[in-house]
Amino acid sequence: MLNHSFLGLNYVSESVKYLVVILDSRLTWREHSEVKARMAHNSLWGCRRACGMGWALRHKVVHWLYIIVIQPTISFASLVWWPGCQGASTNSKLSKVQILACLGITGVFRPTPTGAIEAHVGLPLLDLVTQGEARSVAHRLWSLGCSSYLHPRQGHSRILIRLQESDPIFNMRVDAEAGL
Repeated sequence: MLNHSFLGLNYVSESVKYLVVILDSRLTWREHSEVKARMAHNSLWGCRRACGMGWALRHKVVHWLYIIVIQPTISFASLVWWPGCQGASTNSKLSKVQILACLGITGVFRPTPTGAIEAHVGLPLLDLVTQGEARSVAHRLWSLGCSSYLHPRQGHSRILIRLQESDPIFNMRVDAEAGL
């Protein structure tokens, strides 16, 4: 149970939405991943309705829409919720969004294997995209000296340790810009 207040009144609930991130009482990220997948699915169908039922847009434009609109929507605030991407239920929800995008990009029929379509289109798995975005943000915060926000041995910030252990180059700091 999470306690929060609104207009001076105290409420107890199972989840709280804060800056587009839905926090539940156990930090399972189930509700957040469901909402992200539903938003991405609705956005893809909205593009499909706008473009006509035959996906009248060229395949390159549909691919561009997916990369520019849908993937950033899903990976927003990924530094916080990336552990939720490691569950099988979240991966299946995200893969449903990706297969819908792949079908719109290629125009193939549904029985085609998902892995084959993703390889043909060149789309990485959405859980890997989300983890990559989280790694990028964690490294940016660490290299800019904002490491007080990251507790590397705890919770969602473990991704920084994983990144630094994967390649020693990530242990280097960036050059500080001199004041002009």
